[in-house]
Amino acid sequence: MSGTLYVVGTGPGSPAQMTPETAEAVSQAQEFFGYFPYLDRLNLRPDQIRIASDNREELDRAQAALTRAAAGAKVCMVSGGDPGVFAMAAAVCEAIDKGPAEWKSVDLVVTPGVTAMLAVAARIGAPLGHDFCAISLSDNLKPWEVITKRLKLVAEAGLVIALYNPISKARPWQLGEAFEILRGVLPATVPVIFGRAAGRPDERIAVMPLGEADASRADMATCVIIGSQETRIVEREGKPDLVYTPRFYAGDSQ
Repeated sequence: MSGTLYVVGTGPGSPAQMTPETAEAVSQAQEFFGYFPYLDRLNLRPDQIRIASDNREELDRAQAALTRAAAGAKVCMVSGGDPGVFAMAAAVCEAIDKGPAEWKSVDLVVTPGVTAMLAVAARIGAPLGHDFCAISLSDNLKPWEVITKRLKLVAEAGLVIALYNPISKARPWQLGEAFEILRGVLPATVPVIFGRAAGRPDERIAVMPLGEADASRADMATCVIIGSQETRIVEREGKPDLVYTPRFYAGDSQ
């Protein structure tokens, strides 16, 4: 008898930013698989089982969850943000695609969540108000050369860029190189937003021009948003307070 696998995102971390659909899935599930900090965001009942693992064990985690769901359990795979944005939904789909036939009969339910770029953008205004893209700086699953090529091309295309996985202990240099690539394409005045824990008590948001952007600030950021040439900073009470990208670029037809 096949069970259910819910794949959910907790949002940026504030309970108020978890969707009702996700909360309902959490209430229904019996077993929970996920990275330690994401499971810590849930208030699980005594009858709900927690199986925590490290952040770089995504495929093993997906396979373990599918095995339990195929055996008839109601299982919940927990991500931060949205489970389909640089998170566990893709790993689950990959495992199903390459796994045994019984995994394909599991009732798979993916619930949408509020991802980091949306939470950070909301706290600072509307930097994603026109065309934008999201790029992960992690080269664990793709070559660094592919990442740098994409950065240059999307900057040239005029897109606002949301950077995920900007830096880690194993990758301390990549955000600085990304800034150098972008400085070769974009004006030094383009705003850069560093954001961490948006909506939580330990929230940290900072805005600075690309010309002054320092990768050492990434210790306070899980998401970095780089504006396009059209992105504007609005000063209120004498300080940069609001960032937005106009709904129409200068060359667009209105």
